Amino acid sequence: MIFPSLSAGRARALVEDMATCRVLIIGDVMLDQFTIGSVTRISPEAPVPVVAFARDEFRAGGAANVALNARALGASLDVIGVVGADAAADRLRELLSAADIASDALLTDDTRRTTTKVRIVTTRNQQVARIDYETDAGVAGDIEQAVIDQIAARCASADAVIVSDYLKGVVTQKIMAAVIAEARARGIRVLVDPKIPHLDYYAGSTLVTPNHLEAETATHLRIRTDDEARAAAAKFRERAKCESVLITRGEHGMWLSCGETEGALASTAREVSDVTGAGDTVVASLALALAAGASYAEAAQLANEAAGIVVGKFGPAVVTPAELLARF
Repeated sequence: MIFPSLSAGRARALVEDMATCRVLIIGDVMLDQFTIGSVTRISPEAPVPVVAFARDEFRAGGAANVALNARALGASLDVIGVVGADAAADRLRELLSAADIASDALLTDDTRRTTTKVRIVTTRNQQVARIDYETDAGVAGDIEQAVIDQIAARCASADAVIVSDYLKGVVTQKIMAAVIAEARARGIRVLVDPKIPHLDYYAGSTLVTPNHLEAETATHLRIRTDDEARAAAAKFRERAKCESVLITRGEHGMWLSCGETEGALASTAREVSDVTGAGDTVVASLALALAAGASYAEAAQLANEAAGIVVGKFGPAVVTPAELLARF
């Protein structure tokens, strides 16, 4: 199926209504650090490039980048996550504060470290190496209960819930069950940016957004064509016990499967600089569009355009309403 094109007027109405919505974001917040420098020689000690340091840049990543994307589109939000008692957590809170996002639901666990990804990058935006600092064991005990308590307290004011799962410990089976129960009681949608080891946790979710590799892993099916995407989406929905699925397929666009509605969306990327965080943009724009009253096909088109914009930017990035509307 080819979805009817979203008109400029309808797109504008939906994007304007996004600013009236409130979303609850739960998941693995992280700090992305980019150590940038120039490369002019290879080390005499090993066959690796020598990077002459120029500067560091810091971005909010993971669930925190989902929050920045939602805020850039005008939404109000709460973000629930777990950080360590460290300098990375302080910097992450500063980045959220600069975007007018409260961090009072970021819970501190002094037995963990704040997830931090340090990328060594050239001045031409070529990644040389990455170092991950993390504690990825599932949260438990008082911290797990505190997350559940925050979900119960903040879900009541939300128009939609986003779960951003990066396998860094926040999305446990008990926490995901609490999300589904609270959202169901209030009749609001739950959208999940998934990781396949937690697939069984997502049963009852409204919409799950795997990339094509995740969908292949979950279904044991290859996805090279639209027909294969259709088959994989149907099997993924059955396997995950979710209502709908949107498979992101990189340069091949997306495949939406929602009830009787299904079809392909061609990629809208005009240039690809960096795909880091593109999934965060997709799930944020999808959730807001649906909360604003879009159909699934309309929401997928908005998310597809947003993804096409953000992959043209370096590192985790956001899309503004003006950028999104310019595509229509």
